[in-house]
Amino acid sequence: MQFIDLQHQYKIIEHDIAGRLKNIMENARFIMGAEVQEIEQKLAAYTQTKYGIACASGTDGLQIALMALNLEPGDEVITTPFTFFSTGEVLALLNLKPVFVDIDKDSYNINTSLIEAKITKKTKAIMPVSLYGQCADMDVINAIALKHGIIVIEDAAQSFGAEYKGKKSCGVSAIGVTSFFPSKPLGCYGDGGMIFTDDDKLASDMKIIRNHGQEKRYYHTKIGINSRLDTMQAAVLLAKMELFDDEVKARAQIGARYTSMLQEIVKTPTVQENQTHVYAQYTIEIESGRDEFYKKMQDKGVPTAVHYPVPLHFQPVFKDLGFKAGDFPVAETASKKVVSLPMHPYLDKITQDEIVEKVKECL
Repeated sequence: MQFIDLQHQYKIIEHDIAGRLKNIMENARFIMGAEVQEIEQKLAAYTQTKYGIACASGTDGLQIALMALNLEPGDEVITTPFTFFSTGEVLALLNLKPVFVDIDKDSYNINTSLIEAKITKKTKAIMPVSLYGQCADMDVINAIALKHGIIVIEDAAQSFGAEYKGKKSCGVSAIGVTSFFPSKPLGCYGDGGMIFTDDDKLASDMKIIRNHGQEKRYYHTKIGINSRLDTMQAAVLLAKMELFDDEVKARAQIGARYTSMLQEIVKTPTVQENQTHVYAQYTIEIESGRDEFYKKMQDKGVPTAVHYPVPLHFQPVFKDLGFKAGDFPVAETASKKVVSLPMHPYLDKITQDEIVEKVKECL
């Protein structure tokens, strides 16, 4: 059994991908070829943003966005401790101070009621994470940011395709960043990412930063990084976009079906009002004995995963920030209980029924 079945999807678009890659091989435009500009335009239109800026990974996208803000060492960025490491990593790389805010127990996204109390004179940005495939409460976050004159960067690595009050994830704040890691809702066949914005100046600066700070050939106006999306990965994304709308619908249906079968026995995902969920992960909570549950499921041939077992404030590299157990109790509790089940748009009902039956047996 596959945790995420990428082979099924590949068989559907195999000939399309082969044709696109053959064309790239023949014209030898491996870096920043025409396909890169095409996918930038298509995904900007999809998210209803003015600019899509392709880059080498979602992590790089966050770093580039922060670099474009011209922040100073020690400036503070508010974010969540319950996320993949890259959210905090990019802040440390730029000598910025992560200011963590606990999460909502139902959505696992940042608890917006706790944000304003963490704002100081050094706060320059809020970086909410749209975890597991559902947006954070962006209207509230944007309103707080506007009130205090700070900017919002949505870490949408897991939520591309999700909607928030009729708007697409990545198009609900000043800057949105997503990842095209293969397991993401829209993934390529390697690393890749994209940044979205409506701001002309930010878009110009981010395009320069992703290419060594180069405004024109051999003329460098900024310190940048090497973070260009490979043309081949852009071609893969173009082929996958042909399937994406149907896959988003399938994810919603499969997620809802999981919930209907499991909600009486475990805590299941909550889809917030006026939102959609793309279920980058379908995550339940095991009240106790998660490690035993994990092993039992593995023994029965059902792959599971834990996203994420160690919150950022407990990561050894952040020990100097001085956090202690109990500082973010909801995140800490979630990290001990969450388990993700197999989830992808080609999960058939027979396999899903088998997974649910194994969950019941293992509990």
